[in-house]
Amino acid sequence: MNNNDILIRLRYALDIKDSDMLEIFKLGGIDNLTKEDLLRMLLKTKNNIDIDTEEEFVAHVDLKKCNNYMFESFLNGFIIFKRGKQEIRPDEPVRQILMIKDSSSVNNVLLKKLKIALSLTSEDMLEILQGAGVTVSKGELSAVLRKEGQRNYKECGDRYARNFLKGLASRYRK
Repeated sequence: MNNNDILIRLRYALDIKDSDMLEIFKLGGIDNLTKEDLLRMLLKTKNNIDIDTEEEFVAHVDLKKCNNYMFESFLNGFIIFKRGKQEIRPDEPVRQILMIKDSSSVNNVLLKKLKIALSLTSEDMLEILQGAGVTVSKGELSAVLRKEGQRNYKECGDRYARNFLKGLASRYRK
């Protein structure tokens, strides 16, 4: 799955309006996104072809690619949108703002940030996955939610991310 596909699925699962999407991007630090750009990001490709490379996006002039920076900015804005802006205390260390280093860590960051934004517990996440027909142990979920580079870190595959978004849709779109 590419970032555009994840955005489309997340928007559907949580029933987010266009105006709210623009506000979330703005809260995440993307101020110059227009409604037209957003709609181009949310377009599905003809014949549901997976588009991953920059050249394939350029070939489809109707589409706009959501790069890793924009996607993580959206997730950060979604946390602020759902939970409010967090006050930074002077004695706190500086936090790493962007966690996505390459396309292999996108799904892990997605799950971590959705857990924060929606105030989900690990049990809630397991229920959501189980609602989509996927059984995951607490240990496996914990490994996916760990920081990249940590000894027990495990990369989250597209299958888990896709099923998590499917489970979110069944939970939030009743």
